[in-house]
Parts: sequence; C-alpha cells; structure tokens
Amino acid sequence: MELISRTWFNNLPHDSQRCCKFSGMCDLEIIMSLGNVPVADKLLSDNELDNKEFIAPLELAFSPGSKLVQITNTIPAAYLYNEHYPYFSSVSPALLKHFSASASNLVSKLKLGSYSLVVEAASNDGYMLKNFYDRNIPVLGIEPAKKQAETAAQQNIPTINTFFTAKLATQLVTENKAADLFLANNVLAHAEDLNDFVKGISIILKTDGMAVIEVPYVVDLVNMGEFDTIYHQHIYYFSLMSLAPVFRKYQMYINDIEHLDVHGGSIRLYVQKINNTGSSIHRFMKNEQNIGLDKIYFYKTLDTNSKKLKQNLLKLLYSIKSGNKSMAAYGAAGKATTFLAYMQIDKKIIDYVVDLSERKHGLYMGGNHLKIYPTSKLLTDRPDYTLILAWNFADEIIKQMREYHGIGGKFIIPIPELKIV
Repeated sequence: MELISRTWFNNLPHDSQRCCKFSGMCDLEIIMSLGNVPVADKLLSDNELDNKEFIAPLELAFSPGSKLVQITNTIPAAYLYNEHYPYFSSVSPALLKHFSASASNLVSKLKLGSYSLVVEAASNDGYMLKNFYDRNIPVLGIEPAKKQAETAAQQNIPTINTFFTAKLATQLVTENKAADLFLANNVLAHAEDLNDFVKGISIILKTDGMAVIEVPYVVDLVNMGEFDTIYHQHIYYFSLMSLAPVFRKYQMYINDIEHLDVHGGSIRLYVQKINNTGSSIHRFMKNEQNIGLDKIYFYKTLDTNSKKLKQNLLKLLYSIKSGNKSMAAYGAAGKATTFLAYMQIDKKIIDYVVDLSERKHGLYMGGNHLKIYPTSKLLTDRPDYTLILAWNFADEIIKQMREYHGIGGKFIIPIPELKIV
C-alpha cells in the first residue's frame, strides 16, 4: 500500500502557525478536533489490509480575520485524486435529477446555444456536462481523477485529465476557450490553493460570462450537526460572509444566491464580473450576521452536539448488539470514514457496509476494515438494523431498499436527528 511520507505533513507552515489558507493570517481558532482519521475515499483491497495505513489529524478551525472555516492540516491533492479515487457522481439518481434541473435552468437563463462554451472544474464522469452536450452546447470538462475523466471521454464529453488552475485557465483562453458558463459543483471546498482556483475563474470567464458554484453551507453543517462532512478532502466550509471577499479580491461579485437541500444543505452562487447584487445577497448576509457567523461561538455548538450524538448513538448501538441483533451500514462515501472513526464504530458493532457503486464492492473501509458489498446483501442477509451513513440520501435509500424495509429491516438515521425507521 502506498504511504505518504510524514515529512511534508510535519513541516506544513500552517500546522504550527495555524494560518488561514486564504488570507495568510495566523489567527486560526480550533472549533473541534475529530482525532486521527484515515484518509476518506482511500478504500483498501485484500492485499492492502496488513499494511500500515496513513492516518492524519483532523481539526476544524475558524479564522476571525477572513471568517473562513477550514481544516488545519491538508493532504496533497495529487495523493487524494489519483487513479484509485472511487467517487462517481452519476451513481446517485438524486444528484442526476438535481443537476439536470440546474442545467435546464441555466440554458434558459443564459440563453446558451451552439455558440457558447460551458466549462466545468472537477467534472467527474461528465454527469453534469452531458445535460449541455445533449443540447448541442459545446462543453469542456476538467477532471484530475483518471478513471472519471476516461468515463466522461467515453461519453463524448471532452475532458482534460488535470486540476483546474490559473495557469490552465490562461492556456485555455489563449486557445479561444473562454467560458460563457463556468461550473464548479462541490469542488471549491477541495481546492488546495483557494486563491489560485478563484483567480483561474476570473481568467477563464468571459466579461459577460457567469460562474455557477455549489458548495455545502456551513450554517447547515453546524445547525444539523453534520460533523461527518469534515474530512481531509474538504478543506473549507463556506458562508456567504467568507466567500464574498474571496471573489471580490479577483474582481468578481456574487450577485445571487440560493439555498439547496442537496448534500445536507448547500448554497448555489451566481458569480459575475459585473457588480449587480440582488436582494438575496442582502438577505443572506443579514441572516449570517444575526446568527453570529463572524464569531467562533456559533461554530462551537458543532463540537458540543457531535459529542452528544456520539454518546446517544453508541448507547443505542450497544443496546441493539446486546440483544443479539445483526447490524450493517449503508454508504461507503467519504463522510462514512469520518463518521465511523469519530464514533469509534468497528466490526464489534457493524458487520459490513453496502454501497450502490459497483467500483467499491469487495474493497474495505479505511481504519476499521469493514468490507463493502452490493446493496442486495441486505436482502440476502436480512440484518435486523442498517445504519445509514449516507444520511443525506436517506429518503432515496429507504425508497430504493423498500423490500428490505418491508420484511422487517430497520434503518437507523443518525443525522440531523437520531431516529429509527
């Protein structure tokens, strides 16, 4: 198994100085520590189980200067998004529906046609761009994970297998590939260099173009106790308050904003080079100021509530196990790694994990080494309880597994409220 040298990790400047990755101010205040956590989405094969795994500290912090919430230690992106990266966006029907609707709206809103160009950073397997391609609108995907880029190319979605950077943006503009619409769905939080990424947007975007960006909303993270969305790939946790200055630095403006239910609560930003701020911006900003997003006290409730959930969930799970009941888990996504590690859940409680993605079957979760099976195993094994780790898709999962539910299988949904259905 490939291991990262600890040299880079121990010598990171922001490790010891606790500096904000956007502003450079060394003012980070710790919100919560989740302990030493395996790298999310680093699933293991049979021949890797006996090798030493890389486990890194995971801390969430707040910068009073930039108002940006972020983790203190980062892992090189080249290690995280390589040929073994297992996440394929098109696996989720709910996500496909969400982005299909978004694409239809944008085509109408921006009057896109055969003369336009839609560019997407972290385009994954081309799931979003296909909505434009099918309408004969030129597209270009930029995707660092090799298998995902290859899958997109097989669907005739032009895709560059690399990271989006300011340098790449400059190159594309010289090739007459400036964007009428630039998309960044759930990638801004992953950007190793936030300044460079946003600078890249300002370069590639046409003067009258628009960038549409979706990110998980830090207010929902705190209010609903979504601690498991914190992992090493997610470097930042955004509010409008923290994002507006980031775009202004590069002469861009967030002119509109929408709140979305996807991923446990997200915001969609409409960014342009023209300052035309809508009423939604004033409304969001006022609300963020009222609830205290500029102070660490707001975020500290996440630590308190996560500890309460851990206590209550473990009490429930041990009670179930003491009754000789069997238990599986559903969802081998990145958040599952954080959830299981923080909760200290292993094979003593959970027998195995099931997941819809065929690419994950037969592999093992990091840290606890729970094996991943197809979802059909819930029907053949009939575990008494299934803990839904992908709780943000709980409704979709329960509907998908209605046969298991119908024969008496019970689901445990931990977030946003611990319950059994």
